[in-house]
This record gives sequence, structure tokens and C-alpha cells, in this order.
Amino acid sequence: MRLLIAGLVSLATVCTASCGRPANAAQAPQNQGTQAPGASPQAAAFVQHPENIQPGLAAQGSWAALTNPYERDAQRRAEGAKLFVSYNCVDCHGADGSGAMGPSLQDNRWHFGGSAGEVFQSIYEGRPDGMPAWGGRIGDDQIWRLVTYVRALAQGHAVATENFTGKTVERSGR
Repeated sequence: MRLLIAGLVSLATVCTASCGRPANAAQAPQNQGTQAPGASPQAAAFVQHPENIQPGLAAQGSWAALTNPYERDAQRRAEGAKLFVSYNCVDCHGADGSGAMGPSLQDNRWHFGGSAGEVFQSIYEGRPDGMPAWGGRIGDDQIWRLVTYVRALAQGHAVATENFTGKTVERSGR
């Protein structure tokens, strides 16, 4: 009987704490490094994915734009290269991102988008069929360093790949 009463008290506490919250209050928390410097802090914002429209999600407010604070920083790229080895990215993506059981990062072909924000989300959230979610395990600043390194891997590589019909496609590295 005491266990039942304790359970009901806990349930009432949870319900009371969540009362009065708007329906859209269950938004994802904002990440460090995703807000432009000097921008005013707001409620958490969604990242726009126009190819995936969630039923019942009203388009209200502005979409968050993920921008890489280290985009052309050579020092951060070198740190990202060290993190790439330290977090065993090499095991799946191969040395210098050449590909192994995970996709190549040198051919400029991205399954889930190749912009800085999309690569950040792939690392942060993980992807189906093998890519683990690193968000919450490592800091956003380290993910941005990895993004800087990974996006630089395709620069200067003329990688020939096979398209889905099996024909060889010459790639210019751009």
C-alpha cells in the first residue's frame, strides 16, 4: 500500500511540474557553438530539414542555422585530425577518410548532406546502420573540430568512384 501511495505521489509531482508548459516546449536543447556570436539567447530552436516534414509541426519562429566556428582554421583542423584518430573514426572511415566499412570522406559524396551543419548533425546524432551518436559523449567544440577536418578531407583529391549503375565516375575533388 505504501508503495502504491509513493508511486501516486511521484506521478502527481511529475504531472504538476509539467503543467502549464506549451505543447511545443519539448524542443531539443541548444548546442554550444550553434548560435552566432552576439545573438540573443532564445528558446531552443529547430534545425530546418525541408526534405523531412514532421506531421503536426507548425512552421513557427526561425530555424536554427548551424555554422562552424572553425571553418577555415588550420589549427582546429589539425586538432580535428588528432580527434579523428583518438575517437577511432579511422576504424570505420579508413586512414585519411579513404573509406573502409564506413563511407569514404574523400569523394565529396555525402549520404546525409555535406554542409557543416549536416556533418555536425551526423556526428552528433549518429546515422542508421553503424554511425554512433557522439553528442553528449564529446563536447560540441570537439565535434566542430572533427567537422572542420572531415570536410577538408575531400580538398585536393581527384577520387574516382562508382555510381549506383556500376559505371566509373571521375570526381574532381570539389
